[in-house]
Amino acid sequence: MARATTGKAKAKKRKAGTKKAPGRPTSFREEFVGQVVKLCRLGATEKEIADFFGVDVATIGRWKIRHPKFRAALKEGREQADANVADRLYSRALGYSHKAVKILQNNGAPIVVPFEQHYPPDTVACIFWLKNRRPDLWRDKVGLEHTGPGGGPIQTEGEFRVSPEDEAVIAKIRATREAIQRDGEGA
Repeated sequence: MARATTGKAKAKKRKAGTKKAPGRPTSFREEFVGQVVKLCRLGATEKEIADFFGVDVATIGRWKIRHPKFRAALKEGREQADANVADRLYSRALGYSHKAVKILQNNGAPIVVPFEQHYPPDTVACIFWLKNRRPDLWRDKVGLEHTGPGGGPIQTEGEFRVSPEDEAVIAKIRATREAIQRDGEGA
């Protein structure tokens, strides 16, 4: 009967020069670094990146930890994509123009007419930009804090008095609670 190799015996083998990484070999390749930059520039999510490489999302997480170049490439691609979106949002908020062409037909012959297309400022883009860039000035939520003199607590005068109607409701609640407790004890 064959004897199972113990952990100590495995450690001795590794020290002896037969060092082998445990588990399945990685599917990571250096060319993935360039590919992931391009994928991120296109706005790919980690799930889409994992699908592209044929791995699980958790594997992408492990690659980010084990391969600093891969992690840096992800970051670089995302930053470029975010910068492009921010630039387009900024242009949309201010309004912009660009050269365009219109293709018309005259007696069966196409005519290309160049013109300048203008897009006016977009109010929603302006609001979005300002709320995210300057939340201290443009946020929707306004915080109000009530304080008393000198920034201290607000002082109230007199004592709180319950109205006769509230007294009646409180009495009914008290009676109902006592009845429930009595019924529960008798059961």
